[in-house]
Amino acid sequence: MAVLGQIRQRSFFLIIVIGMALFAFVISGVFTNNLGNSSPSDPVAVVNDKEVEIELFRFNVEQTERNYNYSTLQAVSAVWDQTIRNTILNQEYEILGIDAGKAQLEEIISSNDAFLNDSRFLNQSGFFDFGLFTNFIISMKTNNPEGYENWKSQEANLIALAKERIYLDLIRSSAVFTDSEGKAAYHMENDQVSIEYVQLPYSLIPDSIISISDREIKQHISDNPDEFKRDPTKAIRYVLFNEEATEEDILNQRTFLESIIDNKIEYNDVSKLSDTIIGFKEVHEVSDFVSEYSSIGFDSIYKPKGKLSSEYAEILFNLPEGEVFGPYKDENNLKITRIIDRKKGGSIRASHILVAYKEATRANSSVIRNKNEAKKKANNLFRRIRRNPSLFEELVKDNSDGPSNVLGGDLGFFQDGYMAPELYDFANKNRIGKIGLVETEFGFHVIKIKEKQDIVLTADIIQPIVPSESTSNDIFKSATIFEMEAIKAEINEFEKIAESQEYEVKPVEYLNILDDNLPGLPQQRQIVQWAFNSDSDVGDIKKFNISTGGYAVVQITKSRDDDVAQINEVRSGVFDKLKNEKKAKILNDKYFELTSLEDLSEKSDNEIQSASALTQLNAVLVGAGQEPYVIGAAFSLNINQTSDLINGLGGLYKIRLINKNFAIDLENYSAYSNTLRISENSRINAAIYEALKSSASIEDNRSLYY
Repeated sequence: MAVLGQIRQRSFFLIIVIGMALFAFVISGVFTNNLGNSSPSDPVAVVNDKEVEIELFRFNVEQTERNYNYSTLQAVSAVWDQTIRNTILNQEYEILGIDAGKAQLEEIISSNDAFLNDSRFLNQSGFFDFGLFTNFIISMKTNNPEGYENWKSQEANLIALAKERIYLDLIRSSAVFTDSEGKAAYHMENDQVSIEYVQLPYSLIPDSIISISDREIKQHISDNPDEFKRDPTKAIRYVLFNEEATEEDILNQRTFLESIIDNKIEYNDVSKLSDTIIGFKEVHEVSDFVSEYSSIGFDSIYKPKGKLSSEYAEILFNLPEGEVFGPYKDENNLKITRIIDRKKGGSIRASHILVAYKEATRANSSVIRNKNEAKKKANNLFRRIRRNPSLFEELVKDNSDGPSNVLGGDLGFFQDGYMAPELYDFANKNRIGKIGLVETEFGFHVIKIKEKQDIVLTADIIQPIVPSESTSNDIFKSATIFEMEAIKAEINEFEKIAESQEYEVKPVEYLNILDDNLPGLPQQRQIVQWAFNSDSDVGDIKKFNISTGGYAVVQITKSRDDDVAQINEVRSGVFDKLKNEKKAKILNDKYFELTSLEDLSEKSDNEIQSASALTQLNAVLVGAGQEPYVIGAAFSLNINQTSDLINGLGGLYKIRLINKNFAIDLENYSAYSNTLRISENSRINAAIYEALKSSASIEDNRSLYY
């Protein structure tokens, strides 16, 4: 992308263009709507009158970005969820007087695998010792203040976890289910009915005869506002001016790369002599040459053919040493490649059985054999496999102490320097299929060589394909002119102007206040902030630099600030619901006088179907799908009694009870009561917080800062 200062120096015409652009910015309110200059003083959140200050929130966001490689908005969302949860729960702890002491902290730490498996905290018997852990923390306060500060943060999290456990345990202790409730659950699961039924599916009534007016849809939304609550949204449209290299730009880049392959003679104006400029093909200091001309430095790692550019791998891998290939295109780069060296069989694939001993490097704590015992076992395995090589894979799973045992002992491909030297030396010096016994610091290895590949060392000059300065200037000029014309025109002429200049207009119908990515425009937070700024209005137009290179000229087309969704947002769903209600009424009016299944079947031309062993717990009606209300109604009938028409999810039903089988009562329902309690306890963790959150007053000011 061309720098503004460079553009100003290009020509008098471009200076005029920039002046016009600045004028356009003034019109679109850039000086009055400068988001970057605002310095809000509000807390990032207010939870039940408790303010959450931005400084700590921002620190946690930055930590989350670094630790989890999140985008800023992903980190903001994660920290927000955790902050709101912590704040709401801490308020409950204060109300109830819940606190955590040493005993609770010890319980948490003593059940954490990270501490339990740390050798620093294990006593002579190999068990976790909380006293050793405490002494370590005390010594760290003096010897490692920075580490101690990190521990204090971790300790605070552990204390919060301990408080949460106490709080949830108190609630779970109240989740008691009586024998009566257990009995009800037992019968819900085991009582059965068998029915005959006729279904009148809604599809019997053609959609074409159903009319749903906008007034009816609006009335339904008005009558059920809780179903249609939503956050404010904006709608925008934009024209994208991608900063892409032209064919001429690419040709010029190719020509330059071609010019540095071979030596060339250049006249030196200072010395008045001709100098020989050494090219890529003959230069000795390859690393320096690559650093000078490539966007990516010299990589000294040897590569197999599969790691080279897929389209040209065969050509590159078979080049003679010193030969240069290119320029060629590799994804969004132009490259020239020189073969520096070749190693025959330099990449080796092998499998092994590791027999470790307790003093060996990285030995698992479960390994208790000594070195002599390990050597004896390895020799025994080696002799068995040497006599019968096919036993290798069979013996790996039960005898190898290495993590690769789940992969049949496969170590994958490795090169010199990437494996224990003793293993590499054996594999490098011996043929494929050779089986040997090798000792390393990790133990004794029964090793089998499976495959070898040649590898090459390449030097690559890599240059991303980028537009020239001239192309960047032209794109800037086009975007600026379009922006100015759109600003001068009427609000509704944005699309017309774009079409006249053969630009594509892309609409975004529903933009939320904390969105980061737009369709076709990733990571464009600045556009969202501008659209929701209190000074931005419907019809406003502004040009933005985009992260992928180029510009987007954006217009706000709608602002939906109501708490309840507008008709166009939910029309389809409401229409289908009202349509089925009207179809149900038509079907009911037509067939309600028919009292028997046989009459209904004959008049509606829908056969009588049977369903047996239905329970209230599993409300699936075979052939019709989920119909809980229909099955529930069957349990209220007497044998041979026929129901009235019942509104179901898939249509109207008339049912006749054929049989009702109540399960035999048990002497004790404690097993079912316990099942209910266990199920409720697993639900409580999430349900309690959601209940507290739904009743909390939460003011969200994230959009002021991000």
